[in-house]
Amino acid sequence: MITVCRIDDLPPGESIRVTEGVPAPVAVFHTEDGEVYALDDTCSHQDASLSDGWMEGCFVECPLHAAFFDMRTGNPTCAPAKFPVRTHQVSVENGHVLLHISVGEPA
Repeated sequence: MITVCRIDDLPPGESIRVTEGVPAPVAVFHTEDGEVYALDDTCSHQDASLSDGWMEGCFVECPLHAAFFDMRTGNPTCAPAKFPVRTHQVSVENGHVLLHISVGEPA
């Protein structure tokens, strides 16, 4: 488990890229609805950082080619992405965002 940041330091509508203590970069998102999600940060279509993308509800749009990913499942919802990205368990405890790294292939 990795402490990412204080939840107060990640306002709704913002994301953060985690590189320390993880095998590959992870994007952590705090939605306008107050939900917190974590995905592998690299788009499965091409090398672009999802943490630089735009959130809409529980979806994130890749900043490079506008592929949308469901942050709950990691599944792409439109072209050009065809493959999912791995999701990771994330929780908020005592005011801190905690990341639990998943292993294996995306579902």
